[in-house]
Amino acid sequence: MPLDEPSWWYGSGARAAVAGSVLAPAGFVYGKIAKSRFNRIAAYRSALPVICVGNLTAGGTGKTPLSIHIAELAQQLGERPVFLTRGYGGQLDGPVGVDPTKHSPSDVGDEPLLLVRSCPVMISADRAAGARAIEAGAYTASVIIMDDGLQNPGLAKDLTLAVIDGQRGIGNGRVIPAGPLRAPLDFQLGKVDVLVLNGGGSLSARKSEIERGAGQAVTRPWLQSAVVAMGDTSWLKGARVFAYAGIGNPSRFFETLTSLGAVVTGTAQFRDHQVPTAADATELLRAARAKSAILITTEKDYVRLPLAGHPRLMDLKAQSRTLPVKVVFDGDGGDVLKGLISTAMAKHRKR
Repeated sequence: MPLDEPSWWYGSGARAAVAGSVLAPAGFVYGKIAKSRFNRIAAYRSALPVICVGNLTAGGTGKTPLSIHIAELAQQLGERPVFLTRGYGGQLDGPVGVDPTKHSPSDVGDEPLLLVRSCPVMISADRAAGARAIEAGAYTASVIIMDDGLQNPGLAKDLTLAVIDGQRGIGNGRVIPAGPLRAPLDFQLGKVDVLVLNGGGSLSARKSEIERGAGQAVTRPWLQSAVVAMGDTSWLKGARVFAYAGIGNPSRFFETLTSLGAVVTGTAQFRDHQVPTAADATELLRAARAKSAILITTEKDYVRLPLAGHPRLMDLKAQSRTLPVKVVFDGDGGDVLKGLISTAMAKHRKR
């Protein structure tokens, strides 16, 4: 069950240095293409305020829980948010509104089926077309929350947040495929209004790392957050569990289970967004049974499991438990973010 990203992106040994150096020319070309795309495409300015949540790097940093939290803050401000997302992993290009009673992960991807629990979701490969569909009255929206759109130039943003993994940072600081950055760091920072350090780590150390990598001071606001378990987790204390996950950083999920007192008897890692096969399901069920353990996974992985189809996959869904999570901010970070959202929307409406 291989992972999408090479481990040496975040390594520090000789192998990591050599691999990064060898692929640096390819990363330079990738970065040039990313910058050229931004400069070539004219952004559509929506009639609605647009708040964007994105990554500087490939892989998971906690964008989905943060997007849901932003929707909740917008609702507290009396707004009617609608998510706009690519629908990665789905076969529908859109624009199409997500209907959880009709759409499967193969249609719209896994993240939209989590987001729609909070507020309506529009998927669209063309983000400008998706924004127009929302404006046309698909929903009574007052603000668009653009999930994973930092590198997308098609839609102008009023507030852009970049989420950084507090434990892993920006890795070797190189651009794909030489490293995890989706575009040159200094270029990406020029598109960002707020940096959110998620999942622990030293804020001052990560800030220094970012400034060294970009070759410039970072004057934008920094917030620090964590993704924590939600609801009653007392059942996990002392429980024997076998954990599996196909997210950007599965180790964070496994560490959370341990921190809650679970006895993690084994783990299985899938690629990000990967749907387990019947053979995978058979192996997971066997491994949990051999360890006398409860199967547990993330909510994102759980929504990828089919309600009908192969009996082994249906058994895996029936026998798996999930760990719901939410975002919390250090100090007054939540209030600061709420204020930034309110200010950005007010500025948009004065245009």
